[in-house]
Amino acid sequence: MAASCRARSASGGGTFCSIRLHDTRHTAASLMLAAGEAPKVVAELLGHYSPTITVNVYQHLMPGMGEAAANRLTGLLGGMPA
Repeated sequence: MAASCRARSASGGGTFCSIRLHDTRHTAASLMLAAGEAPKVVAELLGHYSPTITVNVYQHLMPGMGEAAANRLTGLLGGMPA
């Protein structure tokens, strides 16, 4: 997230961070995908033309997707589910 933070005056202390509306949109998409929501659902919520756009932008949040799918398939075929 690209928040810009500035130090407050000496009397106020701390910092003040400005967060853009687009940053909250990106955060929502990131949280949904990290929680396992389907990329197609997230793409529809974001208004992306295609889930491919969503996957290309957020693929770093879904590193274990292939392995999870393989484990589910193994379970469906009667193997030991992981």
